[in-house]
Amino acid sequence: MLGWFYYGGGEALYKELLGDVLKVNAVGFLTGPMPTQPLGWFKQAIERPEQIRGLKYRTVGLATDLFQEMGAAVVSLPGGEIVPALERGVIDGAEFNNPSSDRILGFPDVAKTYMIQSYHQRVECFEILFNKGKYEGLPAELQALLRHTSEACSADMSWKLQDRYSKDLLAMAQQQGVNVRSTPRPVLDAQLQAWDRVIARLEGDNSSPVNGPFFKKICDSQRDWCRRVGNFFLRYEASPVVSYNHFFARQG
Repeated sequence: MLGWFYYGGGEALYKELLGDVLKVNAVGFLTGPMPTQPLGWFKQAIERPEQIRGLKYRTVGLATDLFQEMGAAVVSLPGGEIVPALERGVIDGAEFNNPSSDRILGFPDVAKTYMIQSYHQRVECFEILFNKGKYEGLPAELQALLRHTSEACSADMSWKLQDRYSKDLLAMAQQQGVNVRSTPRPVLDAQLQAWDRVIARLEGDNSSPVNGPFFKKICDSQRDWCRRVGNFFLRYEASPVVSYNHFFARQG
């Protein structure tokens, strides 16, 4: 995502979104790439797409459209209210972000089934915003400093999460009795099929300035980037599964 943003045309579209579409008086940078977010926390494992229909489920953003398309009763809650709602049975399942933040919020205390792997938020990052007038009033070298600092923070986060997420996932499984399960392939396939419908609907929706032609322009740009770059890495990289299993699988 950040590759597309900085080298695939995404930043120009982002500036168009802020300035021309939303009329926001801000300059922004994207930073802090996050890996795939888990399907989330449940009292019972999600084995089939049909189980999502009618499920009272917490998520946010475009993932709301996705899970509504799959039949869930989506509930948008701020972070601090998710665990109490799950504990009281107000919701049946929830996702927040990652093993470290989920553990800090207390999910393992109220649910023991943690479904990892999902397509509802495959990539995500933070946004750093500055007042446009203040930013443009800075000398060029200070503007560059802010930009490169955001990129440095982005790199540091990508390294730090490797340490934190892996430790916290193991700790929840080994010390807190959490059953970590991979989301079954039929559920993942159903998500992708639902995304097809959501994207087509939003690309054809002219009721909002961020949907319709502008949404399609962003998606087209992302598709061009992912088709080329994704093809490169799938062809170019040797499978990490093969090498991981070679060195570590026999160790248990």
